[in-house]
Amino acid sequence: MAEVSDEFTMKLHEYQAKQVFADAGIPTPDSALASDVDGVLEAAADIGYPVAIKAQVQVGGRGKAGGIELVESDEEAREAAERIIGMDLKGIRVERVLVEEAVDFTNELYVGVTMDRGEGKPVAMVSTKGGVNIEEVAEEDPDAIAREHIDPSFGMQPYQARKVVFDAGVDRAVATDVAGVLSTLYDLWTSKDGSDAEINPLMVTADDEVVAADAVMNIDEDALFRQPEIAEMGEEAAGGDELEQKADEYGFDYVRLDGSVGIIGNGAGLVMTTLDLVDYYGGSPANFLDVGGGAKAERITNALDMVFSDDNVDSVVFNIFGGITRGDEVAKGINEALEAFDEIPKPVVVRLAGTNWEEGMEILNEDLVTVEQTLEDAVQRSVEYAEEGEA
Repeated sequence: MAEVSDEFTMKLHEYQAKQVFADAGIPTPDSALASDVDGVLEAAADIGYPVAIKAQVQVGGRGKAGGIELVESDEEAREAAERIIGMDLKGIRVERVLVEEAVDFTNELYVGVTMDRGEGKPVAMVSTKGGVNIEEVAEEDPDAIAREHIDPSFGMQPYQARKVVFDAGVDRAVATDVAGVLSTLYDLWTSKDGSDAEINPLMVTADDEVVAADAVMNIDEDALFRQPEIAEMGEEAAGGDELEQKADEYGFDYVRLDGSVGIIGNGAGLVMTTLDLVDYYGGSPANFLDVGGGAKAERITNALDMVFSDDNVDSVVFNIFGGITRGDEVAKGINEALEAFDEIPKPVVVRLAGTNWEEGMEILNEDLVTVEQTLEDAVQRSVEYAEEGEA
């Protein structure tokens, strides 16, 4: 159950996370990476049908979006590969797929480790409601997720792994194996400087074996100097996201998320505050985008180009503080940037503060943007617009 973090994380692709898990002894299906149809067919022949063909992009809901398909023959595999490879999946082009042994399962579980910032401790989580969006489970039926906080000074003790597994109601026939997987996951989370480590689903087979059918491993970017092998994976992982590549070209600090409210600010603290408020008011952030010290028209245009290019975005909120760059200059930049678009594809909400903010608010063209006096009002309005766009 990955949380939006106040630190930057490096996200591994599924195939990379599974390699890390497998190296640590967590059972994973036989699989191979492919980037074209012939590669898919060759991998499927080696593994044996049925196989799953899974788009390797870092977005949620790949299955519902058509990025995962179970196939039972060369003909089906060819059709699936031709459809998935090259498709646009939530704004990201699919360049590679994982061809994976299909698991004949009787049950799906969830296991995960993350940092509970409210408690200031790592937390291990287990649920028998695996294979679905665990965030929705947490919201609709929080008691369905068993939790155990870990003292990092001592690490996860065997009794704690067993306790959280039994608290979740996992079948006794596989409880010991699930506890072992959870313990290994915690060890990886610690040793790899993880921010999140998840398996959803951890499948249970008819023979009472457990298999990691999916894998999530996010790493604290500030610790990558200690993780050279993971850092190399990260360079490959980032290669498929055109927006993050574009952010590098524009000189922006940018992190893509899974939400629907695009966020633009001029300072990491401002952007993080906005991101937290979007979450607080019931929205979901689509990105972290810091345009830096300047907010001239060209930089604003580039920022909007990036945010508008994200198919997940249904509204945009600007949180700009005028310091060296005055609020009236920022407002002119926003006007010029939006006037350059033939049609503004998403509603834009602006809040200005700092030097000459009042002059800036008067300059903003309210035919192009919605102007709010406070950050709270701006965020709430952008969340409302996003909800209307999703409806």
